[in-house]
Amino acid sequence: MGVASGGGGRCVVGVIEATGLTKRYGRTLALDRLDVDIAGGEIYGFLGPNGAGKTTTIRVLLGLHRPTAGTARIAGCDAWADPVAAHRHCAYVASEPTLWPALTGAETLDYLANLRGGCDRAYRDVLMKRFDFDADKKIRALSKGNRQKVQLVAAFATRAEILILDEPTSGLDPLMEAAFRETVAQAKARGQTIFLSSHVLSEVEAVCDRVGILRAGRLIDEGTMAQLRHLSARSVEVSFAEPDVDIEPLRRLDGVEVADRADHQLALRVRGDMGPLLAALAGMPVVTLDSREPSLEEIFLIHYHHETADPDRIASEADR
Repeated sequence: MGVASGGGGRCVVGVIEATGLTKRYGRTLALDRLDVDIAGGEIYGFLGPNGAGKTTTIRVLLGLHRPTAGTARIAGCDAWADPVAAHRHCAYVASEPTLWPALTGAETLDYLANLRGGCDRAYRDVLMKRFDFDADKKIRALSKGNRQKVQLVAAFATRAEILILDEPTSGLDPLMEAAFRETVAQAKARGQTIFLSSHVLSEVEAVCDRVGILRAGRLIDEGTMAQLRHLSARSVEVSFAEPDVDIEPLRRLDGVEVADRADHQLALRVRGDMGPLLAALAGMPVVTLDSREPSLEEIFLIHYHHETADPDRIASEADR
């Protein structure tokens, strides 16, 4: 469990920065010139499959691993050269909770609070109730999900300026995932900065201001949901009053692809302006029309289904 030790500090509060961050383990290149700049008060989602370099990034940001090249800063402090100062501003939730099996949940929370130099005990009580956590049981008797609750309650109760969360809802049921989202929203309202690494793409899409997608140690795309959709098509489903409507005018439209057609139904994929499509449909016997932007999961899969995609080209397209 990595709730950082507390106190004041000389550092600028509320930012996470990685510049040219590179990490090698022998011949393995885990991080490749990673650049990340997260503003104070921002919730940043960090995505990638196992082995992409997400946990390595977090370990370097926390000063647990030394970068091979580049720098990592937490609240303006060099994470490797001055980790104690950096840790004064952050709290950490690990993907695999490693706690003291002989202690109860309450004893563990008190111990972690004392390590930091205190916490917001009233808010901690609120969090324990929200996450339905029984603090009287010993850690050895808790499931992984309940041990994860210990980390979450301890970290958020610190009211730390920066929260670094590595798969924080691993082992939690859907109700507790909803409690987590509520807690993240409260942290954002307080101006706290959150770095969220997660496999739960719907969770990232729901709570994050910006998202970075990591592949083989490189950041291959980054931006708000609106910016990330530049490589994806909008899904449009149309139903007609008649079965044999002539759709050739739709096929001739730039950026419009007919994905499927069956009886009265038509599925389209649309890139760019919807105006020409709507104008063409206005002259047809349309009964219903449903339009949906691509989800984060669809965006993520586009990147990973195009293994030969050049990250520099992707970045260039994002700037257009």
